[in-house]
Amino acid sequence: MKENVLDVLMYLFENYMNDEIEFNTDEEALRVELQQAGFRSTEISKAFDWLDGLARQQGNAKGDAPPNPVSMRIYTDLEIEKLDPDCRGFLLFLEQSGVLDHATREVVIDRVMALESEEIDLDQLKWVVLMVLFNQPGGEAAFAWMEDLVFEEAASSLH
Repeated sequence: MKENVLDVLMYLFENYMNDEIEFNTDEEALRVELQQAGFRSTEISKAFDWLDGLARQQGNAKGDAPPNPVSMRIYTDLEIEKLDPDCRGFLLFLEQSGVLDHATREVVIDRVMALESEEIDLDQLKWVVLMVLFNQPGGEAAFAWMEDLVFEEAASSLH
């Protein structure tokens, strides 16, 4: 099975998001379950490292000062390589729609950059946004909107 870190994260998220589990609680049991599901140990470890990085940023997505309304996010060369124009446009759309604020956008970009994939497609980005929003206190409405978007598109692609 050729799975990557994002596949492990998506599996965990889809199977445990309603349980609101703490990944530190029974990490070894989760590791065993993930191995039984066909994921490699190295990818599982990387996924838990990714989640630890997200947990360290929990609550940090609330900036101290509001951004200047005429400011613009300039992407680095590495970010441009990983996030194509569709992904960058989607992040801008989410920010303009109020789903992401500037600080949460930065957490999303940080978590995307922490993935080893050379390039992230739009569907993968949506999952990262969903995971970040799930982990942000006070972001329930934004999470619900994003959850509807991700799962409606996943259901429609199956038909």
